[in-house]
Parts: sequence; structure tokens; C-alpha cells
Amino acid sequence: MNRGVLLVNLGSPASTAVKDVRRYLNEFLMDARVIDSPWPLRRLIVGMILLTRPKQSAEAYHQIWTAEGSPLIVTSHRLQAKLQERATLPIALAMRYQKPSITDAILGLAEQKVDEVLLIPLFPHYAMSSYETAVERVKEVAARLAPHMLIKVQPPYGDSPEYITALTASAANHLEAGYDHLLFSFHGVPERQLRKTDPTRRHCLAVPNCCEGINPAHATCYRAQCLKTVAAFVRQAGVPAGKFSVSFQSRLGSDPWLKPYTDFELAELPKRGVRNLLVICPAFVSDCLETLEEIGIRGRETFLSAGGKEFTRIPCLNEHPSWIAALEKMIERF
Repeated sequence: MNRGVLLVNLGSPASTAVKDVRRYLNEFLMDARVIDSPWPLRRLIVGMILLTRPKQSAEAYHQIWTAEGSPLIVTSHRLQAKLQERATLPIALAMRYQKPSITDAILGLAEQKVDEVLLIPLFPHYAMSSYETAVERVKEVAARLAPHMLIKVQPPYGDSPEYITALTASAANHLEAGYDHLLFSFHGVPERQLRKTDPTRRHCLAVPNCCEGINPAHATCYRAQCLKTVAAFVRQAGVPAGKFSVSFQSRLGSDPWLKPYTDFELAELPKRGVRNLLVICPAFVSDCLETLEEIGIRGRETFLSAGGKEFTRIPCLNEHPSWIAALEKMIERF
């Protein structure tokens, strides 16, 4: 077997032009695992969103765009290149939406005679709108374009020793500088999606303290996996009890999403005496719109306007050497 590796991240508009942002949002939001409504209703919902959201999002992207392009795409390419320098297997990169495409990545690996692929979703936690959709799309494209290709999937790794080591290493300098409070802000998901991915159909958000202990539902439970990341991080980094909390960002629509909401927490923390705040976003391995603009710009403004004094966003893993080492270990086990 000739083996290769495929890294898959979320994706980004091709530019900050409204038309490119609209194209990206349409592809992203029309994914049935993102807005999990029947197609006619989903088309109606997305159509309404696309009336105003592309212009707003284009303005937000403009604030974080670099001379090289989208921060997410640029960082992902750099990560791929640095990992390739240290790996003997071919390393391909794709985005779930837009470019570089999964189709091109699969064809490129096939041209190199690769017939066994380790798929590493660049999403540490299982969620149908990120990890699951990336995995299923890769399998679908491979079955169509390279049916001989065997796809092996890296399981969610949000509490794996190598990921936690990388995360704590990336945050070490910020923690050592001192802080009043550390906020873990994860990307949010609708509560209904947790119920849909619960194989038991009777555990997630249905029983008290559903994320505690051990349960088969946790293998696909986003919230449980996020909380395990937090528990492992604070244990390894030595964060004192009472100096950290968890919230969820980026909600869309009026349906209930995982709580507490990050924007609400940022407004409330100064009222609890928090003046010097650190924010880390462990659901994202690469800095992107949600970390750079939503947290780094709007979140900062919310916290400072509410009476906070110092706001520090801990960068994502990006190209941190410990993150590259963690990916190397995943490949070594392949």
C-alpha cells in the first residue's frame, strides 16, 4: 500500500469581495450538516441570510485579511509545508468548502499512486457541522474519483495527550504573564445537533450531568469532548479552580445553541471582578474569522466596554512546533 495524509480544514472565501463571500456562505450554509433542515426550508433560510450577511461578513473578513490572503488558508498551507518537511508520506491539504478543494486533493494523491489515506480533520472535536461533514465529504469524493483508495480517519483528539501538550505549550507564555480569568470559547452548535449525533438518542442533554463519566454517546458528543479538553488543559497547565470558565460562540439563528454564549460572558465577566482576561479558542487549530474578528476585535470591544481593563486572545495552534509534533505522532500511528 502507498500511503498518504490528507488534512482538511473548513475553508474561506476566495477574497473579501461580497460576491466571493456570498458564494462561500451559500456552499457552507447549504450543507445539510450545517443547517440541518429539509432542503426546501434550508434553501429558504439560506436565501434570507444571503440578502444581508455577505456584505456584513465581507466587512469582517476585510479587517483580518492579509496581503497573502485568508489567514485560515495561508496558515493551513504553511502547516502543510512544515509537516511535509518532517514527513516521508505525501501531505495533501483541502478545505471542506471552496479551495483548495477535496476533489483536487484526492486526485492529486491518486496521481501519486496513493491508495491508503490518513484523513486528519483539523477539528479536534466531533460535530456534525465540522468534523462529520469533512469526513463524509472526503469519503464521498474518494468513492467517486478513486474507489480503490482506502480512507482511514483520525478519531477526534480534543483530549489526546499530544493535542493537550500542544495547546498548553502554545498558551504557556500568556498564562505565565498573569491573568484574572481564562475563558475557553468553543464554537457553538445547535442543541438539536447534539441530540442527532447521540447514538443512544436518550443521553445528550436528556439526563443530568450528561457530559460527566463515561457513556457511548460521548464518542460523538461535541459538548462532552469540549469539556474534556478543558479538564485536561487546566490539569496539565495548572490553572486554579475558579479562574476559568467555558462558553460557546458564533451562534446563528434563533434556535437554542450550547450555552453560555461567549458574547454574553464577555459582557458579564467584568461585573464579577475580572479585569485581566485571557481567551483561548480550542475548537480552532488555525486562526480565522471566528478567532481574529469575532473574539479578537468584537469580543475585545465587548469586554473593555463592560469595564474590563486587559484582554488577551491566545492565538490558535497555527504552525506551533508542538502542534506539528502532535500531527507527526498521529501519522506515526497510521
